[in-house]
Order: sequence, then C-alpha cells, then structure tokens
Amino acid sequence: MPVKGALEKYLVKPGQKLNLAKRETDDKSLFDGNKDEHEPFLKQLREDLKIQQNHLYAENKHRLLVVIQAMDTGGKDGTVKSVFSDVDPQGIHVEPFKKPSEDELARDFLWRVHAKVPRNGQIVVFNRSHYEDILAVRVKNIFPKSVWEPRYQHIVDFERMLADEGTTIVKIFLHISKDEQKERLQSRLDNVVKHWKFNPDDLKDRARWDDFQGVYEDLIEKTSAECAPWYIVPSDRKWYRNLVVARIIVDTLKDLDMKFPIADWMAEDIVID
Repeated sequence: MPVKGALEKYLVKPGQKLNLAKRETDDKSLFDGNKDEHEPFLKQLREDLKIQQNHLYAENKHRLLVVIQAMDTGGKDGTVKSVFSDVDPQGIHVEPFKKPSEDELARDFLWRVHAKVPRNGQIVVFNRSHYEDILAVRVKNIFPKSVWEPRYQHIVDFERMLADEGTTIVKIFLHISKDEQKERLQSRLDNVVKHWKFNPDDLKDRARWDDFQGVYEDLIEKTSAECAPWYIVPSDRKWYRNLVVARIIVDTLKDLDMKFPIADWMAEDIVID
C-alpha cells in the first residue's frame, strides 16, 4: 500500500517544471502487488477515510476541498465512487462543474465555484472545477488571452484565501495515456449500456490532446502551492489510481490531527427515565 512519504513522487512542488509526456501513466511502483491483491488494502483505506471523516464532521472545525481534474475518460467519476463509497453522505458533497449557465456567465468565473466550497466539518469533491475556466477556455479559444491569463493569479489568490480561512485543499490530476483513452472511448461504443457516456464531441477534444496536455502542464506549474498542492496520479490502472488517491486523502485528513469533541457534561450524571 502506498505510504505517506512515497506519495511525494506524485506531488508537484511549487515552481516545479512539468513534462507530462515523461510521467508514467501506468506506474504502480508504490504497491508491491497486483490488481488481484489490492482490494484488502483499498478496503482498509476506505475504513480509515470513514473514521477520519467522522472526526472531521464531529469536530466541526476543519474543511476539506478535493479537486479532481482529468482528460476525458480519465476516471473522475470512478475515482469518486471507489474512494468515497463508505463515507457518511451527511459529511460529503460531490460538485460536478459542467458548461456554465447563462446566469453563471453573467458573473465572475469564480462565483459559481465559491458557493460550493465546504463549510466546517465537510468534505467537498469538485468533479471538474474552476480550472476548466482556464483549460477549456484556452484550448478551445472561447475567450482571448486577456481573459484567461489573469485567471491563473485569481485562482492562486482564491485558493490562498480559502486556505487562510481554514480550508485544506488537495488537487489531483488523473494522468492517463492517449492509448488508454482510446480503449476507454471504444469500450463505451462497444457497450450499449455505456452509450450515454459517449459524446462525439469528445473526439474533437481528443484531436487536441497535445494542446490540452500543454495547458495542463502550464496550469499545474502555476497553481501548485504549499496550501493547495497538485498530485499527478498515474491512472491507466484504475485499481492503482484508487489506492493512491485514497491514500492521499487519508493522509491529508490525518495531518489535521482531529479529535472528537469533549462533552461538557458527565455521562454518569445523566439519568434517562
């Protein structure tokens, strides 16, 4: 099972230069086993996460924001479903960010995002996020450079403000290969039950693979900070991806050193008629 110190292999340090093409997408070096052997370890991580989330909810002091980004078919939905499946639904919210509505476009680009950040005691997972307002906008030339370029600093400042106000932030890029994306897209075509997941427009984005990768490199380099770090998680192997992401979340919560609140009354003094 991946251990805390070893996870730094996937951590992007502030100012670090990236070349995603040189980062393995099928790496499994932090787990001394294979797919058939991983389930007990993932089960234990889910249990650890459940315990930590209970502390988070009960203490009602900290907040955790998890941002998940990926190329199409990168595994955002599958990761959320696998990693957080045992967490009490009272204490977690998953927020998907799709194409902005007219109402959202009439306001600043962070307006719809700020409304969804966690309150005390909560975990909030962004399935896509405010980073789409650079990524998609830039690659697809929706707005000019004068619009999207200042957003890097706006996001850095926004995340710094959240951190200063008590939000712990973890950002995860699920890194898959172009060949793996092809296989996953094809599986959606081959299975009628998965047709709803296939969008022909995904092929247009696939044709811009290099452009998307370049923009991801740029935005991760510019926005990975001590208070809001990026992890680049190899994700061709879904089971390994889930192990690594679960470990990152568990370790992040453990670092908060949370405890159950101490009651201001004595149990022995309570009599229930």
